[in-house]
Amino acid sequence: MATVKFFSGEQIPLEMHKVCIVQKLQLPNIERRLEAITEAGNNTFLLNNRDVFLDMLTDSGVNAMSDRQQAAMLIANDSYAGSETFTRLENKIKEIFGMELFLPAHQGRACENIISQALVSPGSIVPMNYHFTTTRSHINLNGGQVEEAITDAGLEITSTNPFKGNMDIGKLNSIIEKHGPDKIAFVRMEAGTNLIGGQPFSLENLSEVRRVCNKHGLTLVLDASLLADNLYFIKTREEKCKSMSIRDITLKLASLCDVIYFSARKLGCARGGAICTNNQEIFVKMRELVPLYEGFLTYGGMSVKEMEAITVGLDETMDEDVISQGPQFIAFMANELNKKGVPVVTPPGGLGCHVNAMKFVDHIPQNEYPAGALAAALYIVSGVRGMERGTMSEDRNPDGSETFSDMELLRLAMPRRVFTLSQVKYAIDRIVWLHENRHLIQGLTFVEEPKILRFFFGKLKPVSNWQEELVKKFQADFGDSL
Repeated sequence: MATVKFFSGEQIPLEMHKVCIVQKLQLPNIERRLEAITEAGNNTFLLNNRDVFLDMLTDSGVNAMSDRQQAAMLIANDSYAGSETFTRLENKIKEIFGMELFLPAHQGRACENIISQALVSPGSIVPMNYHFTTTRSHINLNGGQVEEAITDAGLEITSTNPFKGNMDIGKLNSIIEKHGPDKIAFVRMEAGTNLIGGQPFSLENLSEVRRVCNKHGLTLVLDASLLADNLYFIKTREEKCKSMSIRDITLKLASLCDVIYFSARKLGCARGGAICTNNQEIFVKMRELVPLYEGFLTYGGMSVKEMEAITVGLDETMDEDVISQGPQFIAFMANELNKKGVPVVTPPGGLGCHVNAMKFVDHIPQNEYPAGALAAALYIVSGVRGMERGTMSEDRNPDGSETFSDMELLRLAMPRRVFTLSQVKYAIDRIVWLHENRHLIQGLTFVEEPKILRFFFGKLKPVSNWQEELVKKFQADFGDSL
């Protein structure tokens, strides 16, 4: 692990890599940033990358590849069927997860589609530690319903609980008792619960979930997209696992699950996805859907070059110096903000630093999307693009009323091997300034609102001229500085 203490007493994370290829960044002035967010309908998803300085929207598909990954792409085998590239990836998945049966897909939500179509039926229930947006949508589209069983601690913004992503076993048992085992399509655990701040579950908790599934004959599915961060936290926070290697922890986790799927845009630092299992019956159900939705069974909609990169990326994920980088930089950012009074999710999780918009702009009601407003405000004053993870990310109820999110978070993702510490410190500085001027931020209202996954391409407008006032205050404090 690479956090070092300087002679000055400061403790900072060290980049355990050197930069070999660089990409030029642009930092538009604040007038252009205001124009850009207006053109984007105050939705950071709709910003053009040329108008973004630090892109902290997501870690999905934007992690930097290693030299080994780039080199591996040169040996890709383009055969439509029977590709050696497929065999190399298949063997790596067997080695790391101990699962013999593997299906490729073009990304994580494609895996969710295949799994939902194979296992979910009208009226069925999927208990999970916490939902993810696309996961729930796929389950709902197939007639199923999600019921969450996150521990109460998981919804506490400020905490010292090391495993806020744990499933509450009592709640899980109650869901099964309420509906009956025959109604349970599968039980889903998400490694690094995305929507509550990338919070991990413990190996012991997964073992307890497995025991419940065994008792009732239920299928346990693991979303391993954020597994790398979860592995780091298990290794460093769970006493029984501190002497275990990352590979051993991974194999133990996998042995407790019936199906594992992941987005390689996160796990493996390349573009693709995978489903693996040792259950022949489930495999056969899913297999026939892959050629229908994805492509033939030996590429599943992926570029073979990306498949080679995934094979190496999965191997690198087993390196402690690789998987420690994200959590350590996230912890640095969250701890610095916390010291300066900015409300953040604690303990820091994986994926990114999560700012508590509910408290940051507590004067904005949830029906005016405080996390979305904060994301727009931060972009205006910094050129940093974050992602709203709150009520905007939920769909409306059938009667048109809002589904208010448990949390209103501004997620500032930390793509692996992308940002330097000085860039992280720049983002911290602008967030601190914005917090001191938070009274200027007001809400947003939809002007174009899709019915499903509205946060991806919906458009909003400010409820007042607050953004112009924010620009004036920034210019008064910073002058011509960007």
